[in-house]
Amino acid sequence: MFNSLGKVLDPKKSKAKYPEARVIVLDDNFNTFQHVANCLLTIIPGMSEQMAWDLTINVDKTGSAEVWRGNLEQAELYHEQLFSKGLTMAPIEKT
Repeated sequence: MFNSLGKVLDPKKSKAKYPEARVIVLDDNFNTFQHVANCLLTIIPGMSEQMAWDLTINVDKTGSAEVWRGNLEQAELYHEQLFSKGLTMAPIEKT
């Protein structure tokens, strides 16, 4: 396999799994349940209303909840979007 610079790419490296990460929302004393659930519903792809509420309740009860897991680039995007809406976020956890 050649890239645009004409170098041979190692097939093992080119097929290596991309880093994955976890997006975790933390409990706080200022965001309402409705706000957290709405943010999850609008930002996280494939999030159902029921799942958003279940995760929001989990954040309240346990102090945190993983709201998304997948490739690092997507995780960074969702983390930043949730943070920009005022949610309290844990640092991205690479898996």
